[in-house]
Amino acid sequence: MFRRLTLVLLVLLLAAGLAFAQKKALGSEENPIVWAFVPSGEMERVSAGAQQVADLLHDRTGLYFKTLVATEYMGVIEALRANPPTAHMTSLATFAYIMAADNGVAQAALVSVRNKSPFYNGQIIARAGSGITKLTDLRGKTFARVDPLSTSGWVIPMLTMKAAGIVPERDLSIVDAGSHDAVVAAVYNGDVDAGACYVDARTRIEKDHPDVMEKVVVLQVSAPIPNDGVQFSPSVPKDMRDKIVKAILDLVKTEVGK
Repeated sequence: MFRRLTLVLLVLLLAAGLAFAQKKALGSEENPIVWAFVPSGEMERVSAGAQQVADLLHDRTGLYFKTLVATEYMGVIEALRANPPTAHMTSLATFAYIMAADNGVAQAALVSVRNKSPFYNGQIIARAGSGITKLTDLRGKTFARVDPLSTSGWVIPMLTMKAAGIVPERDLSIVDAGSHDAVVAAVYNGDVDAGACYVDARTRIEKDHPDVMEKVVVLQVSAPIPNDGVQFSPSVPKDMRDKIVKAILDLVKTEVGK
């Protein structure tokens, strides 16, 4: 209830702040293009990286961007659904994008390619020595997910567990960790028994916890999942979208953009 109220207040505050700006052209300094992200890792790291990309796009397009790092996917979808939209660009994970597209508030423009692949995998993890060696051992355990709409951090693992006869809402005590890093850390620290994240989010905390690969084990790896990418609100003019997409494609060819 509190989380839902927080999301509503966030959208209302953004809408109020953009009310005057809407009189100015989208992409102007007074009415910047809002690019919404949901962190896959630490909030500060994602926020800094997002702003750096936005600044590089400004240099290439002359358009002004404002980055919004939300705490969960539903907050971004609500921002897209606002009238007028309080987010104009997003980088949603697969399932969250499908939900936004079904609501008519997002249109895909680009798909990320990482390690030369447009796909990635999810994994279900557990703490070594916990006695959890197979999916059915998860019954009665605490389970950390990234977000209810995270593709690899919940949706795919949830379906995998259901196929194994586990009803997550009944058989698990579910904790929302907020990021993939946080899921791994929660399992490592023993705060939860198991969790779900992308392959291989364990490396995100390996610097601080060199033994994470031994203490956090993989129970199951998912089938390939399409990567996230860049999506636009239908309110963004096509010529502006094309300009931004071209700038992104040009940017990733440079050393600074790789």
